[in-house]
Amino acid sequence: MSKHERWNTLLELLASSGKLEVEEAATTLDVSAATIRRDLDELAEQQLLVRTRGGAVAHGVSYELPLRYKSTRHAPEKRRIAEAAADLVAPGEVVGLNGGTTTTEVARALALRFASGRAELPGATASPGPALTVVTNALNIAGELAVRPQIKIVATGGVARPQTYELVGPLTVGVLNEVVLDVVVLGVDGVDPQLGVMAHQEDEASISRLFAERASRVVVVTDSSKMGRRAFARICGLDRVDLLVTDTGITPEAVARLTEAGVEVRTV
Repeated sequence: MSKHERWNTLLELLASSGKLEVEEAATTLDVSAATIRRDLDELAEQQLLVRTRGGAVAHGVSYELPLRYKSTRHAPEKRRIAEAAADLVAPGEVVGLNGGTTTTEVARALALRFASGRAELPGATASPGPALTVVTNALNIAGELAVRPQIKIVATGGVARPQTYELVGPLTVGVLNEVVLDVVVLGVDGVDPQLGVMAHQEDEASISRLFAERASRVVVVTDSSKMGRRAFARICGLDRVDLLVTDTGITPEAVARLTEAGVEVRTV
């Protein structure tokens, strides 16, 4: 197991339990206690955890993994979900993308799909304008798509959150209030039949809510592990969601409840 893989696993264990013991982590990862101690020391230097005697604890109850450490979780499912979501976008549309690992994969899928300057659809022809316009508050997505000449990228202003690379705050709101979106693709941290879709942070949730308000169609992309999970801040109710794209791990009961709420569910 590489150091990067060990760090991913350690941070995931910490996110789920709130604390780690060196000996227990060494047994779980099948490495020496000395290796775990070095890993925890290095992660503490990056302010990703707080070292304690014999282990480590999370920074607080709102602890969340930085985006770069979440990217390997459910990776095959996220790629399939992203490809399915990208297929929903028509040439010339204006697409909103919030931040997150799944929406980052959607951005990459869109870049590949429109790589030739037009979508590979029957009857699609080249256009003098951009093949696609993407509006995003995610710095990493803006950075990846900015080098794609066939895609017009609009990055909102705002204050950057280091965990997710998302821009939030009044400057972000100001830009989103001036645009109209054909479709928004939202990554979320939880989906609940009663409460709707949610995010861990209230400032990110408010921006995602505004994305939904500015769009004609709202598509939620999430792996099945988020189904039935609640997060701190509500984005919007299911009545605002048109389509949810997830993997085949979703239960039939969850599909039935979402369908009853008026959400089309597509599994990949």
